[in-house]
Amino acid sequence: MSIRVPDSLHGAIKAFANDEGYSMNQFLITAAAEKLSALNTVDYLRSRTERADLECLRPVHAGNPQPPPEAGDELPAGSIKKSRLSQRPWSGS
Repeated sequence: MSIRVPDSLHGAIKAFANDEGYSMNQFLITAAAEKLSALNTVDYLRSRTERADLECLRPVHAGNPQPPPEAGDELPAGSIKKSRLSQRPWSGS
């Protein structure tokens, strides 16, 4: 297999591979395998989500309310948008 790679990317891959003691070939094979694994994981999790019964989580969530954060562990005000919190399908919002 032969691929065309921009010079800047080629240089960065070569430098990183050399610094880590890999060949460029080892680096590219590992990078491709990691990317494929990540994409397969997303597909797997998406398929599991489609099969999930979110209604069964309501009692679990209701019986285990989230405790407030410990002092000093709070998020800065405005760092989480309210709409994001309400996207949890079991939150009842």
